[in-house]
Amino acid sequence: MRILISGICGFVGSTLAKTLRAANSGHEIFGFDNFIRPGSEGNRAELKALGVKLFHADLRAASDLETLPAADWVIDAAANPSVLAGVDGKTSSRQLVEHNLGGTINLLEYCKTHKAGFILLSTSRVYSIAPLANLKVTAVDEAFVPATNSPLPGGVSAAGLDESFATTAPISLYGSTKLASEALALEYGATFSFPVFINRCGVLAGAGQFGRADQGIFAYWINSWRAKRPLKYLGFGGLGHQVRDCLHPRDLVPLLEKQLAAPKISSADRIANVSGGAASAMSLKQLSNWCHQRFGAHPVIADGTPRPFDIAWIVLDSARAQKIWDWRPALGTPAILEEIARHADQNPGWLDLSAPL
Repeated sequence: MRILISGICGFVGSTLAKTLRAANSGHEIFGFDNFIRPGSEGNRAELKALGVKLFHADLRAASDLETLPAADWVIDAAANPSVLAGVDGKTSSRQLVEHNLGGTINLLEYCKTHKAGFILLSTSRVYSIAPLANLKVTAVDEAFVPATNSPLPGGVSAAGLDESFATTAPISLYGSTKLASEALALEYGATFSFPVFINRCGVLAGAGQFGRADQGIFAYWINSWRAKRPLKYLGFGGLGHQVRDCLHPRDLVPLLEKQLAAPKISSADRIANVSGGAASAMSLKQLSNWCHQRFGAHPVIADGTPRPFDIAWIVLDSARAQKIWDWRPALGTPAILEEIARHADQNPGWLDLSAPL
């Protein structure tokens, strides 16, 4: 099977490509990247050594994609993944939309031309901000959890958000581009008769993730702690109790293999949360405690200043993926954190390389 991966030299794309190759499943893996992200160039040589064919192309340029060879499946791992993109004064809102939504359209047109299946790596940020921001939480062991003394909104349980949770605006510019991409992908698939799957991922983390707080908080925090860079607990009283779940992209591969092999399922089952779930969830304060044990003491500044789109608790419930695909993540959070820490030990300049000012 010929598999095209967009953003193949990014953290997620390169991890998927390397893991698929290591599985010796007989797939022909190739992909493209525009190499604009600091650190992505470093993955080129390793992928080429594994026999992965690479193309230089910009997702936003339809003519670039027209030159790519035909594939049986496309895995879309290319995106600007920051919830602050387009509103932080550092990035363009138009470029965000062109990349995340316009790029999806270009990939879907490629799939229409070649009758290729399409797998979109989406995000927990398609879920509505208002009910999440208003969710009553309480701190347990220095981490927020949903309060049990009041009714929970629909689609929320102690296990996390399920796929029925609201996706109405506002969800951030980033979230809206991914939600619109989901809708278009399903429409293209139904209209032009090719299979589509949408995997809404929790926070992806692992060694080699680029060192930006808005794109990979676990890797950023560990690398910054080891390097004794300034760190802050922002918002929520400056206590660091805000919680996210954690998933290594390697754990996506068993799910992807099943989706590649079984495209004919109910349309209602084409969207699923894919996450480490409540078992993987961790607060910044708990992450700091882990870093303290691993690297020694380091001060964290308490800054209660709120930021746009900040949420106290986001954890995804992956029960649907477990039911449909018999999928569960294999790597727990401690193993993921230790992998990141070892990479930080081996690459002390990683923050400067992957996220220069």
